[in-house]
Amino acid sequence: MTTSKRTIRLGLFLLADGHHVAAWRRPGRRSNPATDFNHYLEIARQAETGYFDFLFVADFLGVRTTDPTAISRTARTLSLDPFTLLSALAATTQHIGLIGTASTTYNEPFHVARKFASLDIISQGRSGWNLVTSQNDPEAWNFGHESHAAHASRYDRASEFADVVLGLWDSWQAGAMRDDAATGIFLDPEGMKVLGHRGTHFSVRGPLDVAPSPQGRPIVVQAGSSDTGIALAVRTADIVFTAQPSAGTAKAFYAKVKARAAEAGRDPGSVLVMPGVAPVIGQSRSHAQELKDELDALVHPAVGHHLLYNATGGLDLLAYSPDSPLPDILPETNGSKSRQQVLLEVARRDKLTIRQLYLMLAGARGHRYVIGTAQDVADELEHMHRDEQADGFNIMPLTLPEGLGDFVREVVPELQRRHLVRTAYKGRHLRESLGLGAPHRVSPAA
Repeated sequence: MTTSKRTIRLGLFLLADGHHVAAWRRPGRRSNPATDFNHYLEIARQAETGYFDFLFVADFLGVRTTDPTAISRTARTLSLDPFTLLSALAATTQHIGLIGTASTTYNEPFHVARKFASLDIISQGRSGWNLVTSQNDPEAWNFGHESHAAHASRYDRASEFADVVLGLWDSWQAGAMRDDAATGIFLDPEGMKVLGHRGTHFSVRGPLDVAPSPQGRPIVVQAGSSDTGIALAVRTADIVFTAQPSAGTAKAFYAKVKARAAEAGRDPGSVLVMPGVAPVIGQSRSHAQELKDELDALVHPAVGHHLLYNATGGLDLLAYSPDSPLPDILPETNGSKSRQQVLLEVARRDKLTIRQLYLMLAGARGHRYVIGTAQDVADELEHMHRDEQADGFNIMPLTLPEGLGDFVREVVPELQRRHLVRTAYKGRHLRESLGLGAPHRVSPAA
């Protein structure tokens, strides 16, 4: 598989202050930007000037921790609903794709299908759904459950959930809307498909009461990297988000996804692998490292433990000293298995203390840091792309809007000079912008 001539896809992982958990404490930052729509709009338009394919909004359905110290020392407790934010951005941007997270564990498929189909109409074909199964107990408590559902059960529900959503998005053929005032025919019932789904978890008749998508159907993103997550991705998704902190794991994961896509009868190029990358851009490599170190020094231990708890799907290490290594025996958890495995492998390989591990998470949360000059960052992204570690990158600036501004002003022009990033938007829709063809036909899960 040759990647040298393909364009690097760029996504922006949008998080109010930026991805470093202590970014809100930096000098000169804006006061509580999470509540300031103009802040988000500035960032979205900045990403459009860098010809990003899309921006992506994550979601967590509740307050992430019950620890009052962690609550008091992080600015991430309060956020906006992704659908509301993306709908507002749809009306105020022109080209950039708009991808939002919706949980298959704490939603119903008709709601999700309807909301993303509506966002697709409002944005004229720029919407995408990031399919997740949620993370841990604090989300479950908001939906009448004592604990988060087991991993296997969540993915069994997610697979059927995806089938229903994709089926509902096929409710209307392209020519079904006649809108013929002279004959009095608005819709052709022959172009209507009644889903009639009856499964283990859902019974949904359909059809969907939203017009067909301008791009065939909204883009589907899957963020799980476990074998179960990969199986769901190659069956249903257009993009795979993943955390791969090293070249070896990234290359192996990329090859695995492409091989599994081929085995499923899909063109491997129709499943884009986009790992997260946290660039730290300085005037020199040492200057870039200083910028990161200054933010790391502002992380309170309670916030660090809270980061570990969330990133590992519920691993509680508060009983241990921050400067001790990970204990040999860890309790079983019920959150994201793939992310936990990546983090624990890195910690044991590099002999990290608990503090060192949570500082690694403080900005990149298990994704890869690229620290250096703009030239260094461009070199590393080009290498990862040519080395078949990625089709593109989910960019995670440690601070916003400054970190994104540095990337757009300094790294994007360097990648453009290398003919690796576009110099103009050409596609009408997100699917075209990403270089993807017509939506693939999804076979129901066995």
